[in-house]
Amino acid sequence: MLETIHCSTILPVSPEQIYRAWLSSSGHSAFTNSPAEVDPAVGGRFTAWDGYIQGSNIELEPYRRILQAWRTSEFPTESPDSRLEVLFEVVDGGTLITINHSEIPSGQGSSYAQGWQEFYFTPMQAYFSGL
Repeated sequence: MLETIHCSTILPVSPEQIYRAWLSSSGHSAFTNSPAEVDPAVGGRFTAWDGYIQGSNIELEPYRRILQAWRTSEFPTESPDSRLEVLFEVVDGGTLITINHSEIPSGQGSSYAQGWQEFYFTPMQAYFSGL
């Protein structure tokens, strides 16, 4: 059975700053402290964490929403890509960023929930707080 996870945090910058960084090779690399290559167009491919993550952009709504086909090297070969939706909402203190990650292979959801916190939200807090 496929799994779905949701997680969010507030970052002290605008949705535009986060959106642009997420879809930029240099920005994504900077806020994760790990190599990333991103083609910022619909249909564009991306890799992150030195190739551990890969996928493509399905829908892009500037400064509001990113929808990606997403997988890691830990997905079983026969598993289809998961769906990663990243939402941006202006709130007091900055931007609420919400991750809705669905169609994750069975048994892997809790690992990715922890990964979003540890490898994205925590370094993003440090990076965007320093801008």
